[in-house]
Amino acid sequence: MSIVDAPHKPKKPPGPKGGLVLGHTFEYMRDPLVFLTRCARDYGDVVRLRLGDTTVFALFNPEDVDEVLRSHGTRVIKDKLTRLISPIVGQGLLTSEGEFWRRQRKLTMPSFQRETIERYGSVMVDYSVQLRDSWKNGEERDVHHDMMALTLGIVGKTLFDADVAGESHEVGDALEIVMDHFLSPWRWFPILDKVPTKKNFAYKAALKQIDDVVYEIIRRRRASNSDPGDLLSRFLAAHDDEGTGMTDIQLRDECVTIFLAGHETTALTLTYAFRLLSLHPETDAKLVDELDRVLGGRLPTASDVPNLKYTEWVIRESMRLYPPAWGIGREATEPMEVGGYAAPKGTQFSILPWVLHRDPRWWNKPEEFRPERWDNDLARNLPKGVYIPFGGGPRVCIGNHFAMMEAVLLLATLAQKHKLTLVPDQTLRLAASITLRPRGGTRVVIESRQN
Repeated sequence: MSIVDAPHKPKKPPGPKGGLVLGHTFEYMRDPLVFLTRCARDYGDVVRLRLGDTTVFALFNPEDVDEVLRSHGTRVIKDKLTRLISPIVGQGLLTSEGEFWRRQRKLTMPSFQRETIERYGSVMVDYSVQLRDSWKNGEERDVHHDMMALTLGIVGKTLFDADVAGESHEVGDALEIVMDHFLSPWRWFPILDKVPTKKNFAYKAALKQIDDVVYEIIRRRRASNSDPGDLLSRFLAAHDDEGTGMTDIQLRDECVTIFLAGHETTALTLTYAFRLLSLHPETDAKLVDELDRVLGGRLPTASDVPNLKYTEWVIRESMRLYPPAWGIGREATEPMEVGGYAAPKGTQFSILPWVLHRDPRWWNKPEEFRPERWDNDLARNLPKGVYIPFGGGPRVCIGNHFAMMEAVLLLATLAQKHKLTLVPDQTLRLAASITLRPRGGTRVVIESRQN
């Protein structure tokens, strides 16, 4: 199942019969999670789909997945769907390619080393304490809304520092409008963005607001020449081998990329973690036992993270069942073969953590929430390409260590004091957009541990 030169007589992968004009577009739009899971079950490890005029190979074998992800920059680039968000993140690390991407990755990498990000642990805990102390015993909350507000505050502080907290919320509100825009199943047809609708006007106004705020923050920081120790200061200080730093445009794109990727994904992970803990009280009890044993009633710090193993397993298992980045895409830049099938230049590869993370070939009882499965260093022993909540290959998420530390510290701080119980009769309805969101939020009742 390796990627080699395309054969002279290409053969097409199997797939469901689609419509004459739009192919499988409507089936995909109706519910991509259900549709793609069924495709994997019915047609095997490589499934050929057609969305409009676009040919897509959906990949469900981890060996093929790993090879495609590791080929980035040699035979594949980011896919069409990912490139559609370029108006939001510009040429940040998420969407840039080639030598420009390699330069930006090198410039930003030092800011995300473990020893560097650990200094932000106190910020994460401080903001979590503010939220947990605002919760009242017996009150009903939308935990998704609360987690979004919490991670927004943290990314605003760690990226821009506290003196622009209000402006961080402006960016967050604008990004919320932008993300809602991408919830539309018609996002495969970007020409529709040009239609003069109320939603399109709001989307474009939100993009302008993001630019106005972020460029003003950058302008003020350059003028002040100050260094409050946030990520923006580190980006401003970064220079390549020729002594050249980032332009304002590059700074803007990287800041917005981090704001987007570092805000919602962690909030979603925690939302699903609290939902799963509510449904599994025995797991919640094990989590609290670890927090009592390791922390002894004090607040967690970054140095505690390696000892909060069970807390980390809860986070890993939550991301397995509900990966915030539920789909990853690549595009072939030349003819190639994947899984024994010829993929012409321009073929879109769809890689689905949602399906891979639930495949019974690689997971024992995959539909069950079992944090204990991560014992005995499971993460290192899994085949490559099976568990990819942060992607894989050279384009693996640069902020993965930041995100894991944040998720563990936030869960530990909040769960230490409160138990969150789902309001009865809530049906989980998932919206598979850029991220995997719970439609309508997640209502919970706050219960103080002291009671």
